Amino acid sequence: MSENVEANSISLAPTRRELLAATAATAALSLLPGHLRAAISGDAIRPFKAAIPQKDVDELRRRVRAARWPAMETVSDRSQGAQLKKFKPLVEYWGTDYDWRKGEEKLNTFPQFMTKIDGLDIHFIHVKSKHENALPLIMTHGWPGSVLELIKTIGPLTDPTAHGGASEDAFHVVIPSMPGYGFSEIPSETGWGPDRIGRAWHVLMTRLGYDRYVSQGGDWGAVISDAMARQAPAGLLGIHTNMPATVPPDIAKALTNGEPAPAGLSPEEKIAYEQMNVLYTKGAGYAWMMVTRPQTLGYALTDSPVGLAAWYYDKFADWTYSGGDPEKSLTRDEMLDDISLYWFTGTATSGARLYWENNANNFNAVDIKIPAAITVFPGEIYRAPKSWAEKAYHNLIYYNKVDKGGHFAAWEEPDLFSSELRAAFKSLRSV
Repeated sequence: MSENVEANSISLAPTRRELLAATAATAALSLLPGHLRAAISGDAIRPFKAAIPQKDVDELRRRVRAARWPAMETVSDRSQGAQLKKFKPLVEYWGTDYDWRKGEEKLNTFPQFMTKIDGLDIHFIHVKSKHENALPLIMTHGWPGSVLELIKTIGPLTDPTAHGGASEDAFHVVIPSMPGYGFSEIPSETGWGPDRIGRAWHVLMTRLGYDRYVSQGGDWGAVISDAMARQAPAGLLGIHTNMPATVPPDIAKALTNGEPAPAGLSPEEKIAYEQMNVLYTKGAGYAWMMVTRPQTLGYALTDSPVGLAAWYYDKFADWTYSGGDPEKSLTRDEMLDDISLYWFTGTATSGARLYWENNANNFNAVDIKIPAAITVFPGEIYRAPKSWAEKAYHNLIYYNKVDKGGHFAAWEEPDLFSSELRAAFKSLRSV
């Protein structure tokens, strides 16, 4: 018996030749392009196509038609939330003429994939430009958005010559669904906040074979792009944000304490202060609920499609550049495509849980040193002054104010948004 044990132990121990061979294999693997390395190492990139079962589509329509409606609000404005006369027709359309298959086809028009990163399956769209020397770009959506809020920019960004740009303006575009959003896997553990997502996005870009790239985001996408900028992984050339985090510490303190605007602010800074004060005093209840009780809220949002739609429609009304009438900025189908995606994937709770994970004020000034670009849209939650932006983003390579568009800038104004990205990242193409 002892001889057999000894023989086995000898045969299992790697020889010097085997160690050298393993080292050589590892080195060879590291030299492969990211997508091939991932496939060989078990982190394969798999094609994906959205295909919601018809029974789920039928069940959604049944639930929508069975809605119980509350009494009408007792005010003539939006101060109590989504107004019944505005919201009910949208829901009635959802239960009758709305066609999810058309929304599904919007997604399936583009190449979609899945890959496992840090234990989670991540869904993403990846469209390569036909133009030589296109700049790789990863764009991150927000809440209550999804990859659907960004897809109208894919054409202008990947094929600029067909949309008023030049070939040297082209991007390769990667649009992932955040963990717990859309078709990406729902985390079963805590810890999936912006920093971890930012690290996962770097893994994704390197896995796709991109050794230099830029990042863009609004809403949560801005928070994640800021996190990536702080991490400054090798290959990240710079970021662009349309919801910059610029509020200085003294201003943030005054806002928290409910104080009037401090003396000495410029007119632009005073407007920004008042806009933030409106958010703090009248518009942040949704966030506090998700920061403190996402699971409790999730029962209602997961069980009632009308409750889910109202929760999101209220933000479309608040945050589009529409004066509270989101149909002026987004079509009914666009809003319902997004809401339906949350419903079919069961991600209302996991989407809300990101607020619990982060539990931070995402408007307070960051400390970003890598190149950063900012576009200020007039309908954003607050219009960040350049004087604040320069103190938070220390290498501000681009800052511009535009005259239309809101919080969902890429969704509302895809051509303008795309032209802003071309201008914002132009100086980084030769880096």
